[in-house]
Amino acid sequence: MVSWVYSPGATSTSNVSLGCTGWPDQVVTFPSCFSQTTASGWAPFGVIGLAVGAVIDKHQMNKHFALDIGDGRFTFHRRQEEIAAEARLDGIYVIRTSLPADKIGSEAAVAAYKNLALVERAFRTLKGVDLQVRPVHHWLGHRVKAHVFLCMLAYYVEHHMRNALAPILFADHQPEARERASIVAPAQPSPAAIEKCTKRRAVDGTPIMAWHDLIGQLGTLTINEVALPLGEHRTIQMLARPTNLQEQAFALLSVPLPRVQ
Repeated sequence: MVSWVYSPGATSTSNVSLGCTGWPDQVVTFPSCFSQTTASGWAPFGVIGLAVGAVIDKHQMNKHFALDIGDGRFTFHRRQEEIAAEARLDGIYVIRTSLPADKIGSEAAVAAYKNLALVERAFRTLKGVDLQVRPVHHWLGHRVKAHVFLCMLAYYVEHHMRNALAPILFADHQPEARERASIVAPAQPSPAAIEKCTKRRAVDGTPIMAWHDLIGQLGTLTINEVALPLGEHRTIQMLARPTNLQEQAFALLSVPLPRVQ
């Protein structure tokens, strides 16, 4: 137990250590407002409580201490049983499912929980600069549904494009080769992904890049309309010559290169 008593002859600023097991010591600094005193010459409990409360709230440690504050005094002690009980649960979380054990095992439940990260990533993509599902510039219900449907369809296409183009992206193109000591431990990148990211080149020497950079590269494959000097409105369409990277991207997508009839 630690006690602090304010007397009229004491200085206006004092320090008290509020250390907690497993935590670095926190220091309570009593401000100069403690120069306020009651008729008996002691600092009022309300002033002391405000100063202590500010520190307790800042560090979120109220549940670990029992406080006793009165006029001119402040006493506290650690709640050792609560501290020990919380220390036993540090870093532990429980996943519960309504499915029976014969339908989904412990490892499968943890894997399903971790796969929620893919859902969160999908929502970030939908709401971010990629697809911009909002703001929705529609008011009628069927138009709003159509807008969301098109955004979901676009994400579906992007998801499969990312998987197909993974060999020339920074993404891990061999997720099945990841090493994991257990389903709880974080998965490590596959050896192929580590080598690719270290060399910043694919197996065949193609430079790897981020998704947005690759989309920018594919965007340079254009169809140009060329006007001929033979007469008015005499034009032909010419396709820009694809680069090696563009040809490889179309091959990974199993899509033929565009042609001009």
